[in-house]
Amino acid sequence: MTAEPVEPGQRASSTDTVDGALAVLPGPRSESPAASGASALAAEWQRVVELIGRAGTVDLICHINPDGDALGSALAAGLALRSLGYRVRVSFGDDPQIVPESLSFLPGQELLVPAAEVPDVPELVLCFDVAAESRLGLLHAKAFAAPALVVIDHHASNPGFGTHRLIDPTAPATAVLVDELLRRLGVPLDQDLATCLYTGVATDTGSFRYAATTPATHELAGRLLATGIRHDLISRQLWDTSSFGYLKVLAGALDRAVYEPDAAGGLGLVWTWVPYQDLALFGVTVEEIEGLIDVLRRPAEAEVALVLKQDPDGTLRGSCRAKGAVDVAAVCADLGGGGHRFAAGFTAREDVDTTVARFRAALPTS
Repeated sequence: MTAEPVEPGQRASSTDTVDGALAVLPGPRSESPAASGASALAAEWQRVVELIGRAGTVDLICHINPDGDALGSALAAGLALRSLGYRVRVSFGDDPQIVPESLSFLPGQELLVPAAEVPDVPELVLCFDVAAESRLGLLHAKAFAAPALVVIDHHASNPGFGTHRLIDPTAPATAVLVDELLRRLGVPLDQDLATCLYTGVATDTGSFRYAATTPATHELAGRLLATGIRHDLISRQLWDTSSFGYLKVLAGALDRAVYEPDAAGGLGLVWTWVPYQDLALFGVTVEEIEGLIDVLRRPAEAEVALVLKQDPDGTLRGSCRAKGAVDVAAVCADLGGGGHRFAAGFTAREDVDTTVARFRAALPTS
């Protein structure tokens, strides 16, 4: 028998049972990494579910310049909570707030509101895929003004901010934790939820190519596909569709690429940068060139790859990848950023040469 979800404003307790189980904890669809590998989080999961049960309005936010895992996770949770009768807003702290074209297909975007429309003191904030406070952007003050700020994340570099923390570095994507949240709230998967979650998992596993991918990841993907979603169309939109202008920007970035064989203790570094003038000339957004790093990381000679993307104000957004011998999360943490061992990022306000020099100096020397 499927348990009834917690009603808005209703607090779950040990007396709310169905067939001897907590009403907010129906039988699992199948065990996920978040459930099987995070026993220490069990008590925090229960507290968060009870917190949601007492709420009437929930604000769901993700990091600035959202990728598929961030926005997919927030929208999936928003759709699920709306189906339970909650008042829901989804937002991220950019102005203007632009959804990347590659994510324009995601369901639930009617829930999106500008950062300015999030109350100064929200009732309850759920924060998705935000590895550091700085990634909250314009929503930083509002998120921390909330009586309860729940951080749902999978970054090992997350320092543990917020009043409640559902942080599982073993999860390959934040979307895996959202699937667990839906299970605990008793929300069954449908195609809209599955589209959002599949986008999150596929994005952060590099279409299931990265080392964090596990048998449980594929099991989750199988459950999502079983709803009838078109994973081929999702993948085409995520990775195989771009403007012609993107090809021109890519050509310029590859022409600028530099290979430094002695960097990282002789393991090698390949890097490039994209000036804002190129983006403006060809009508390409910074978000559209997120995949450039996956082209630059291909050379066998280099362990580490770095792409610097310039904003109109000169700020540089750094994206880097490694093949396993270097922990780029630690490197980026030295530069004020963070991420994962194999993929991380940072923001810099110096010029390109200074930024690359700082990055090179942060790399291990042996």
